[in-house]
Amino acid sequence: MRVEQKCKTLIKRGHAFSFTRYLNKLHNVQTHSHTLPMADRVHPNASPPSNTAPSPPSGTYVIQLPKDQTYRIPPPENAQRYANYTRRKSRRCRCCCCLCWLIGILFTLIVLIAIAAGVFYLIVRPEAPKYAIDRVSVKGMNLTSLSTISPEFDVSVKADNGNNKIGIYYESDSSVEMFYRGVSLCNGVLPAFYQPSNNVTVFQTVLKGNGIELARSDQRALVNAVRKRNVPLTLKLRAPVKIKVGSVKTWKIRVKVDCDLTVDQLTAQAKIVRRDCSYGFDLWL
Repeated sequence: MRVEQKCKTLIKRGHAFSFTRYLNKLHNVQTHSHTLPMADRVHPNASPPSNTAPSPPSGTYVIQLPKDQTYRIPPPENAQRYANYTRRKSRRCRCCCCLCWLIGILFTLIVLIAIAAGVFYLIVRPEAPKYAIDRVSVKGMNLTSLSTISPEFDVSVKADNGNNKIGIYYESDSSVEMFYRGVSLCNGVLPAFYQPSNNVTVFQTVLKGNGIELARSDQRALVNAVRKRNVPLTLKLRAPVKIKVGSVKTWKIRVKVDCDLTVDQLTAQAKIVRRDCSYGFDLWL
């Protein structure tokens, strides 16, 4: 009767595993009760079984760790990915370092050049030379004939070098051209010479044209301009020069002079009515 009540109590409480262990223990006790004396028989324990969890099988170990201390072992292919990433990162870092060095060197050179240019300007005080057309004499402009013309212009150009410490070498390969309404009438070259500092030089050049054929409209316009004693002309001068500062000479620099002038007639006694010259430089030929 006690055994049945014990089994019903364990089943009601849901201790299936404890109930199974209780039956096995009871069976062992009943088996040994036939061979052991009454005093040595083992009676089932009437106390309720403990609520402890069943022990794991032999040879098995269960280790419980906090979640924040659990580490995963990455798969082997992640090692190659990490190596490739670090290689690309190191290569990128080297490129960035080289670029930073290059920018730093360029910035330093620019600063040094700016400082040198400032010191040079303060010491030398360079000024651009001034150019003007001083005189014009014209030959061979026969406008009454319908044939071609062969004009000849004798031009005097004044160059004013107002620098105290700079001299100018006028090199060969220069060119001078005279135009009327965009048509080239004649051309020539400048003489090669040296102009010292604080000097005004007037040099002459002869411009010649051969077989120049003017359009009928240009010829009529030129005749009307001569009749009005107001002939517009354009002179373009290009000359390679070298600048001398002390004993140092620079590379070749091209001087560009464009002059718009107006004369009263196209003869040897021509006088300049108006002149306007602009000039510039090309630092590299």
